[in-house]
Amino acid sequence: MLKRSDLELSVKTALARSRAVVLNGPRQSGKSTIAQTFLTRNSPNYFDLENPLHEQRLAEPQNTLSQLKGLVVIDEVQRRPGLFPLLRVLIDRSDAPGQYLLLGSASPALLRQAGESLLGRVETLEISGFNLQEVCCAAGQYSNDAATRLWLRGGFPRAYLADSDEDSMAWRGNAIASHIEVDLPQFGVNVAPPAMLRFWRMLAHYHGQIWTASHPAQSLGVSESTVRRYLDTLTHTLMVRQLQPWHENLGKRQVKSPKIYFRDSGLLHALMGVGTLPELLAHPRCGASWEGFALEQVLRLAKPDEAYFWATHQGAELDLLMLKGRQRVGVEFKRADTPKVTLSMRIAMHDLKLDALYVVYPGAHRFSLDDGVEAVPLWALMPGR
Repeated sequence: MLKRSDLELSVKTALARSRAVVLNGPRQSGKSTIAQTFLTRNSPNYFDLENPLHEQRLAEPQNTLSQLKGLVVIDEVQRRPGLFPLLRVLIDRSDAPGQYLLLGSASPALLRQAGESLLGRVETLEISGFNLQEVCCAAGQYSNDAATRLWLRGGFPRAYLADSDEDSMAWRGNAIASHIEVDLPQFGVNVAPPAMLRFWRMLAHYHGQIWTASHPAQSLGVSESTVRRYLDTLTHTLMVRQLQPWHENLGKRQVKSPKIYFRDSGLLHALMGVGTLPELLAHPRCGASWEGFALEQVLRLAKPDEAYFWATHQGAELDLLMLKGRQRVGVEFKRADTPKVTLSMRIAMHDLKLDALYVVYPGAHRFSLDDGVEAVPLWALMPGR
């Protein structure tokens, strides 16, 4: 397992200022591994609610939890929704000495329960698979091989660290089936697995494109509201990102539907049937795949306050608009050896009043393209570069 120092520091910082911290993310994204850097699994304060013995220890949760001191870890907390009101009581009691690290597989129910019961009492951190910084730190420096493997296989630890591309592909296929057949029903999502799998595969063709519900609805023979519900389900479980459009009064007709991106490129490739790098490079959606991969790396490393895309019906567009404080930063993604300034970029610079525009590309050198516009290699996204 790779060392995830920044994530460990984020959890440590959150625990230093909050009585309870929720670590929320997809199953198999590394939540338990991070938790065990703070508390070993064999500690009496560690509860894995998928373990029948641990669940039995919480048969009378108030008596058990109120007696514990120090850090208490509850893994797969969404399996016991009744714990949230009790935790609220314990957190509010000054004589209850416990502190809580709650691990949850992302679900609408978990977020709703935590929000309703622990509002103002809990800090929530989102965890995904490995990012570019983590895999390159493991290699000791930026490694093109590590970055390419991350793009091809995605960031789920078992997929990235598999012995071969074939093993990685097999794990990702099983993970998709498990998410549809096991996780979603546990989260209270009642969608027939074959229908959700067809929709998920169809969604792979929308990766990097503006979403419209009409065509998927017609293809699946369901209503547009149904496919929107399917999409929201995959969004809430952190499988898909709906990048919302930015629009303001510019005197132009602007796109107001979201763009769709798979948050993990490895799952995208599994649904596309792409298992090796030569297959990926020859695939007609290769450029869109790399754009989505690079966009996720930018968002995870830059941590903007808000993020959008921008497009007009006249054809001008910007792949990513990040707001941080008073700064407006634009990002374009170009899988090209020598990116160039386009008319669309100039329009975005002018209309959106960008403080800077970066063109992220898979090259080796960082250089200026125009006033306020800079070409930035993928490796330069990492802090300190």
